[in-house]
Amino acid sequence: MVFDFGSQTAQLIARRIRELGVYCEIVRHDTSKDELLKSGPAAIVLSGGPFSVFESGHPRMDRRILDMGIPILGICYGMQLLAEIMGGTVEKGKEGEYGPARIEVEDPTGIFRDMPPGLDVWMSHGDHVTKAPEGFRTLAGTPACPIAAMANSEKKIYGIQFHPEVVHTPRGSDIIRNFLFNVASCRGGWTMDRFIDESVKKIKTLVGDHNVICGLSGGVDSSVAAALIHRAIGDRMKAVFVDNGLLREGEVEEIHSMFTNDYPINFRIVDAAERFLTELKGVVDPETKRKIVGKTFIDVFSDAAADLQGAKFLAQGTLYPDIIESRPANGGPSSSIKSHHNVGGLPKGLKFELLEPLKELFKYEVRLLGKELGLPSKLLTRQPFPGPGLSVRIIGEVTDGALAVLREADLIVREEIERYDKKNEIWQFFAVLLPVKSVGVMGDERTYDNVVALRAVTSLDAMTADWARIPYDVLGRISSRIINEVRGINRVVYDISSKPPSTIEWE
Repeated sequence: MVFDFGSQTAQLIARRIRELGVYCEIVRHDTSKDELLKSGPAAIVLSGGPFSVFESGHPRMDRRILDMGIPILGICYGMQLLAEIMGGTVEKGKEGEYGPARIEVEDPTGIFRDMPPGLDVWMSHGDHVTKAPEGFRTLAGTPACPIAAMANSEKKIYGIQFHPEVVHTPRGSDIIRNFLFNVASCRGGWTMDRFIDESVKKIKTLVGDHNVICGLSGGVDSSVAAALIHRAIGDRMKAVFVDNGLLREGEVEEIHSMFTNDYPINFRIVDAAERFLTELKGVVDPETKRKIVGKTFIDVFSDAAADLQGAKFLAQGTLYPDIIESRPANGGPSSSIKSHHNVGGLPKGLKFELLEPLKELFKYEVRLLGKELGLPSKLLTRQPFPGPGLSVRIIGEVTDGALAVLREADLIVREEIERYDKKNEIWQFFAVLLPVKSVGVMGDERTYDNVVALRAVTSLDAMTADWARIPYDVLGRISSRIINEVRGINRVVYDISSKPPSTIEWE
């Protein structure tokens, strides 16, 4: 179990653990001992977080869990909380320690088994432990943080001030591996095969004799969810693909061909473009757009389900990051970043029970799952596409004219990136239509037209991302083609923001 204390890397901790073949789940920081007993976890990791143990009302944990004999690893704030609860001393640092650091390992046992005496790590803290609790010994330190790691071997409780889950700690996965297998005696062996078997059983038990209507966007997430449910209940699942009028050029035809020819399932298309555009008329706020699209999706599904007798469940391709980023601030320590159409946009009067078989998975795991289910590679390697579609790539009101312009520009971006020999290194790339006009000159005439922003990022899981270093000549071809071929655009700019602080999508 990963206890989430508000760290934006809590999901990354879970990913690192799963990559090592150990299944894990992220739970609230205030999960009680009684709740924990129901799951019987082999180990617990306490995430970092933006809080200080000196703050009034800082997030805590059930003290009784520390006496359950379950191995625990506290990271950053998790370590400081352990020290505070167990009688150690935490002090505010005279100066914080942020970024790369080198720790000296004093005791190469436990989590540091088979490690060299010096390790490069990533620090991010202001407070630090100045006196370890009774029964703990110091394992490693830096000049600015003498107790960078501590342990009570008898209780199998460890604390580290740095972040082993990030790529900036090169031996971080080895530290996590040591904790899982050497300290906690985990067995490993969690695979997608096991996930499929367990999920099929759960879906059959939950659904019983009822039918399922699956919201199919044509993206990786909803497609894999549909394939998994189809594996469990066959044609009692009807996949409904809604043409919401917010899709990319040629997308409707491509998806129709894919699910009638490449991977046949019980599939139908509903043309609801006019309905969506009517609902979005005059709307400019991005959160409102997302919620309108989400609600309209549900309404369309409700209508489509009228001719599917016994439809009790609505299936969606919700993933872990969707839930985490949509978590309300009062529902846990993590802040809400944005609503996802299949999380934040569901109406209170929902007529279906939700079926979300992928809600514990990360994007990379979904692709692996899709491969195991036999989905075509051209589907699994598709560009991530937001549920609200092009509505959140048009900054401002969504109109037929704006959609036509953006589709043309987006198609050019996709065509040129497909020609780029390192396209597989890019996680996502697209165009954004800005509500900004600028002066230009075409021929001998003055123009006053719109601006398109290009966005391309590299990422492992979409929780963090960096802007892609696309060669100038590729960017130049894209810009030249858009300005010359798309009527109404006279300027192209490139977004060089990382996530955080920016998000991948503009809205």
